Amino acid sequence: MVVHPDSDDFSAFLASRRSTRDFLPTPVSEEIIHEIIADGLTAPSWSNTRPFLVAVATGDVRDRISEEFLRRWDAVKDFQGAGVRGKIKSFFRRYGHPTSNWLVVKPYHSDLTPRSKRLGKDLMSSIGVSRDDKTRRDAFWARNYEFFGAPVELFVFTHKTLKKFAASDAGLFMQNLILSAHSKGLGTCPQGAVAIWEDAVREEFEISNQYSLLCGISLGYPSDESINKFGAHRISPSEIIAPLSGSKSENQNP
Repeated sequence: MVVHPDSDDFSAFLASRRSTRDFLPTPVSEEIIHEIIADGLTAPSWSNTRPFLVAVATGDVRDRISEEFLRRWDAVKDFQGAGVRGKIKSFFRRYGHPTSNWLVVKPYHSDLTPRSKRLGKDLMSSIGVSRDDKTRRDAFWARNYEFFGAPVELFVFTHKTLKKFAASDAGLFMQNLILSAHSKGLGTCPQGAVAIWEDAVREEFEISNQYSLLCGISLGYPSDESINKFGAHRISPSEIIAPLSGSKSENQNP
């Protein structure tokens, strides 16, 4: 017999999920990691191809990747305020520049910018960081490369041949995984910021060149820090439901 959960309870559960940006150091067992990955794999997939891989970074592997990311971030951060001579030097040195997924550092299209700006403003305001406080904003961004203190970082790779369909499948998988983690009292934070240095991740794992790094997911038990109570503005369904063309809309309602 199929048991259908109460729809109101399910909606409330979905709405209660937040991106966690401060984790406890408490380890997550290998058994639980495998359980949430298994739950992720209940998502539908293009011809059941499952065109993605997950690199699970814990312990020393997690720490080495984090340390390398932070070194590269420091190089980029210094480059941003280094003046003309520093920028030229950085250009030739190249260290810290994205080695993959340049899309992460490009500006958003004007269609998407207002939502992104609202998130940035609301998030920084929630932790008392002003727009002109570059030092604290940089320090907060660097937390991405510490995985916000999470003991586990999942790196999600997608198969290059299926392109956007692989990303679609990975998104379905990740949503199931994230909700599974939430049901077990774990927190997660999907991270596009870690996708710019794929080579540093490949140093630690055996991954076919047919795959490219899509994003990371920080995983662990949330701390009691106030930032974990922050909730991003959630748009109305009307903002993403495409309207009928003018002529068809008129014909639909005589």
